[in-house]
Amino acid sequence: MKTCNKKLFIVGSGPGNVDLLTVKSLRIIKKAQVVLYDNLVSAEILKIIPKDCITCYVGKDPYGAYVSQQKIHDFITHYCGRYDRVVRLKGGDPYIFGRGFEEWMYAKQIGIEVEYVPGISSMQGVGMSEIPLTHRGTSDGVWALTAMKQDGSFSKDLQLAVQSRSTIVIYMGMRKLDEIARMFVLYGKGDTPAAIIQHATLPQQKQALCKVADLVSASQEHALGHPAIIVIGEVVNLQYARALAAKDRCVV
Repeated sequence: MKTCNKKLFIVGSGPGNVDLLTVKSLRIIKKAQVVLYDNLVSAEILKIIPKDCITCYVGKDPYGAYVSQQKIHDFITHYCGRYDRVVRLKGGDPYIFGRGFEEWMYAKQIGIEVEYVPGISSMQGVGMSEIPLTHRGTSDGVWALTAMKQDGSFSKDLQLAVQSRSTIVIYMGMRKLDEIARMFVLYGKGDTPAAIIQHATLPQQKQALCKVADLVSASQEHALGHPAIIVIGEVVNLQYARALAAKDRCVV
């Protein structure tokens, strides 16, 4: 298949808060003829789509019903063959565990022009919970990992990350909390501060702060589920260290 004057926009919608859409993402969505959207695109953002635009849900409900990647490719072929401005709208950033580049490669293969538009990732959204990803003297960097590989196995990179001084951010890890905790305990780091943040940046956001060894019990106590992101490292406790320091300064 070869097409002319057709364009697929692979757009990140951010963590769901409509105010965190980029200006470019907003502009492209408002001019879309077709929008293929994911499970994590919020209702607020869907309201921006023009009323005369064709919308098609191609989401993957975690651990439940989902539209296969092959079916998504079929939709791309179908709509890009008939319309000039097709938007593939994804939660967060399409290239951070979003399979966005798979769709970029597929569209290129069939002769469709593609433009990628970055989105704010949910790991950046944790900053709105007063947890920085890095901080001088506290974290040397950031490991961004997925707990669930394509074959369902646990990512072995966590074993390397545990031994570093960097912040560890884990996507799609709610079904692997026990394995994550055990890995840290194995390396004598069970007391490392951790946070589970569900629906980051949205009004219904919930979170739990705990030691990494207590991830499972904390998630149960606070009734946390998907979609959630797990942040592990000393940066999680910085907000309390700052508060204690301020209190000490006020003591007469």
